[in-house]
Amino acid sequence: MDEPVYLDGFATTPLAPEARDAMIAASSHPGNPGSPHYAGARASAMLDQARQDVAALIGADASEIVFTSGATEADNLAVRGIAMWALQSGNSRRKIVVSAIEHKAVLEAAESLGTAGFSVLHAPVNAAGIVDIAAIEAMIDAETLLVSIMLANNETGALQPVGEVAAMAHQSGALLHCDAAQAVGKIPVDVDDLDIDYMSISAHKMYGPMGVGALYVASGAPKPAALTFGGGQESSIRPGTEPTYLLAGFGAAARLAQKRLQEDMAHSLKLADAFRTGLADEGLNFSCTTRDRAVLPGAVSIMVHGAEGDGIVSSLSPFASVSTGSACTSGQVMPSHVLTAMGFSQVTANSVVRLYFGRYNTIADALQVIPAFAKAAFRQRTPLDGSASRM
Repeated sequence: MDEPVYLDGFATTPLAPEARDAMIAASSHPGNPGSPHYAGARASAMLDQARQDVAALIGADASEIVFTSGATEADNLAVRGIAMWALQSGNSRRKIVVSAIEHKAVLEAAESLGTAGFSVLHAPVNAAGIVDIAAIEAMIDAETLLVSIMLANNETGALQPVGEVAAMAHQSGALLHCDAAQAVGKIPVDVDDLDIDYMSISAHKMYGPMGVGALYVASGAPKPAALTFGGGQESSIRPGTEPTYLLAGFGAAARLAQKRLQEDMAHSLKLADAFRTGLADEGLNFSCTTRDRAVLPGAVSIMVHGAEGDGIVSSLSPFASVSTGSACTSGQVMPSHVLTAMGFSQVTANSVVRLYFGRYNTIADALQVIPAFAKAAFRQRTPLDGSASRM
């Protein structure tokens, strides 16, 4: 049996061959970047190259990149690290504002600060999953230390007005963190244009290896306090021996993403459009969770009316890998916090399926999955839906 078509790029993207090759090449040369000999210098050069490649992808300076184990750690460093910095430096601001649809790494990191005297406000989003600009503006004031808003949502793909929110935050003297794990490497991202202070990046969301990521820390922004101790690596913000092999893959993925960005965007957009058109041609009754708002090219988040998403995913499993809700909170009975924040009822939220058409998918993949998806969806319908005849 053929391998199912992989369409779960929100959860993780396939490893680029170039990234794999870079990791294999790096792994053939042992060495600790901190060692004072030839092997150490070679490993250090690999580390420097990866830092430059990741920085170039987002328009940053290499000195502004702190390598981490992934975006989750980067989120925690930005949120908890800046809170700890405030406590240690005497900064009196104790309010943190986050959007209601942030990744759990941001939401739970912020909530954990309640015992340290911080208050957390959750900015609402509209029915399309876009943060309410007026609402978040009203929340930001002279007591706000940090505002955190993602660039692209990890369940719907909806793009957020980060630049506008950054301007609001800075006008009140607050700092701005952006979780850009889903966006970097998939759309153009420039930290100067967005005017942000901190940005979280994940390698495995941009065709790099799992287990590595980065936090961008603007040169003029306060440095987050370290959350772990034991070495001076990564400017003492994130101590620990850097995983040279993984970082070689991360750097290669970043170089490739920068080179292919426009091509990848056009390709992913074409496939997602073909998929939605094909489902409509099959007579399937569905609608986009984000309505007509801008999303990541390749992102598809749809409500299949009258069907359960879990059933579709299960039935489709032999043919394609897709998902419902966030992979980081799978197994929960309750609907995702993202869909709840968008005003979805539990029944409606349970009908949502998400897919992502990426760099290594083909138009043949999309055309192959369409009838299988439609059949799986019709199978979930009851006779009252009037669709039983399509089984």
